[in-house]
Amino acid sequence: MPRVGSETPAPSSSSSMASTIKAYTVPLILFVAAMFYQLFVIPKSFPVSHYDVLGIKRYSSIADAKEAYEKISSKWNLGNEVPSTDDFIKIQYAYEFLTNPSWKSNYDLFGIDEHIRVIDKVKGKYAGESFSKIKLPLLDATVSVPEDVSLNVITHKDFESILKDTRPSLIQVFSFESKRCAQFLAVWKRIVFLLDGVANTCSVELGDLQLAVYLAEKKPTGQPFFRNGLPSLVAFPPDCKTADCVIRFDGELSVDAVTDWFSTTILGLPRILYYSRDTLVPKFLSKSSPHKVRVIFFSKTGERAAPFVRQAAQSYWAYASFAFVLWQEEDSSFWWNGLGVESAPAIVFLKDPGLKPVVYHGSVNSSRFSTIMEQNKLQELPQLRSVTSMELGCDAHGYSRAGVDTTTWYCAVLAGRLGPELDKMRETMRRVQELLSNDLKEADKVESFSPAAAALNSRRLTFAWLDGEAQKKYCYFCLHSGNSSESIYDTCGPRRDMADVPRIFIVRYKRNFTEENLKVETKPKGIWDTMKGDDVAPASQLVARYNGLDESLQIIEWISNIIKDGDSRDLPSFRTKTPELVPEDADPIWVRGAQKVLSKITIKQRIHGIIRGIYDRLGDPRNGPYLLLGALMSFGAIWLRRSRPTPPSQSNQPSQPTNDESRPKRRGRARAASNKDKPPSMTDVDPKDAFQMPFSDSDSNSE
Repeated sequence: MPRVGSETPAPSSSSSMASTIKAYTVPLILFVAAMFYQLFVIPKSFPVSHYDVLGIKRYSSIADAKEAYEKISSKWNLGNEVPSTDDFIKIQYAYEFLTNPSWKSNYDLFGIDEHIRVIDKVKGKYAGESFSKIKLPLLDATVSVPEDVSLNVITHKDFESILKDTRPSLIQVFSFESKRCAQFLAVWKRIVFLLDGVANTCSVELGDLQLAVYLAEKKPTGQPFFRNGLPSLVAFPPDCKTADCVIRFDGELSVDAVTDWFSTTILGLPRILYYSRDTLVPKFLSKSSPHKVRVIFFSKTGERAAPFVRQAAQSYWAYASFAFVLWQEEDSSFWWNGLGVESAPAIVFLKDPGLKPVVYHGSVNSSRFSTIMEQNKLQELPQLRSVTSMELGCDAHGYSRAGVDTTTWYCAVLAGRLGPELDKMRETMRRVQELLSNDLKEADKVESFSPAAAALNSRRLTFAWLDGEAQKKYCYFCLHSGNSSESIYDTCGPRRDMADVPRIFIVRYKRNFTEENLKVETKPKGIWDTMKGDDVAPASQLVARYNGLDESLQIIEWISNIIKDGDSRDLPSFRTKTPELVPEDADPIWVRGAQKVLSKITIKQRIHGIIRGIYDRLGDPRNGPYLLLGALMSFGAIWLRRSRPTPPSQSNQPSQPTNDESRPKRRGRARAASNKDKPPSMTDVDPKDAFQMPFSDSDSNSE
């Protein structure tokens, strides 16, 4: 009985259409994107130019612009055409703009047109009126930037020498014919003043095409442009030598915004906070380290700290704390009674407790402020700290303040824990220092005072105070011998009870230069020699403790006797490893995590640059043709693949016999054929003449 095969139903038209659409999804998406670019994105990115308004080709000459305008205006004069107010404004603006050589050049090369807002302004002013009532000309071409010395205009030759400087640079790109640049001139002068001594500042005129094009941004098409027009500020961080690492300012063109951006982003300097009358004491004076000098700036404008001030705050962070206060007239009496400030601008230095503030009135520049800071970075009675020991000459590894040739010098130190008792003794020590330094003639009259006065005058004697709690190891080392352990705890180490007893000691340093000069540098023989050489200080030390009354004259007499004996008698040298002074304050965040802007861009700037680059590439006119070409190529590839004939399936081919018996026979024949010509081997059948050779020692022959 014949078999009846079932027929496959033909696919419906709807399923065939769906599969076709699915196959061509990618080409359709690319085609839609290409049309979107051509119809919407590109016209928005490339609006109608002034050349299009006059009906001439782009980059046409000034003569062509005049000729086109005359043809249009002749029709108006003859009455053949009556333009609308908006059309008249656009045509008149294009004519005036393109006939100005400087404006036209900047527009052709960099796309700069800072007068474009005039069109909307004039349209709003003459809305609903006849074009004949519009006052001409629309544009004022008389404004220009004066050639000022503060601009420091450079050429491409000068630019090479600026890049060789290790300091950062801030460059202003401007045009003499730009009204915005003329308005920015006063701001730029102030910026140059504030950056003096911190960075190089110069200007580049747009007429220097070689340098202007180098400093401009580049579109994906390669055309140079200035994103925010002119003036444009470009910063070269330290060690930046190419345009690839420059950072551009895109904020508000104000003194405060530019200087803050340059200080924070380019230099990585810390910000200095403002405080009011009510917050200065609880939030600044109370929280500042007692080891540092407080520096308070009074400002009338409320501007952020100048870059050179912030640079000083970074350089002197171990010596001083900085704060700003906005000067207000209603608080003038409060500041006068409290700090002695008459008016702003002013700088106040708060040093030792109970000491009168040091006030400087008037504005200062970078060099002047550096001098002031160097004079006032230490307290009147300097503190012996890890950062000041070498400078004060109170370190056995260093030299005297009198110079490297001084053999013997002294350091008188007041040690104690922070508190009223220590403040009182610091005042006594300041009085001792003042009597010996300011009244040398009076001190010389007393014979017992002259050694101390002479040593202080020759800078062989230094006065300082020591925080016995923070520097407990050094304090124990200097005060241990000659005192019971219980009495030392009243001066050194953490506070155990209410007893605080400040103590005075003096250290004599003596350096044996003859021994140092004769010392032969040899390679250490072992680890012990190396460690011993590192531990022993080059200058010997002898410590004497004061046990007298807390009176200035008696302290001076005791110091003079110590110096007299130390200079005249050949006291034995005593060298040992002195405990190191530990830092009282931890490094601030901006020191620990060094902000290396240099030639690198921060993460925030990098992300902003990526977003800006994507936005620039979205407006590339080549994107539309690229997408259209991709759509056509994808469509063609899919069409060719779908147009190929489908090969017949295995179900349509004639069926092959499936007799299982034939398979082993074929394998057997193949095996027999393969073994026919093989040579005999150990695995072959035994040959006819083969026999078993008997063994002589076998068990069968044992009988």
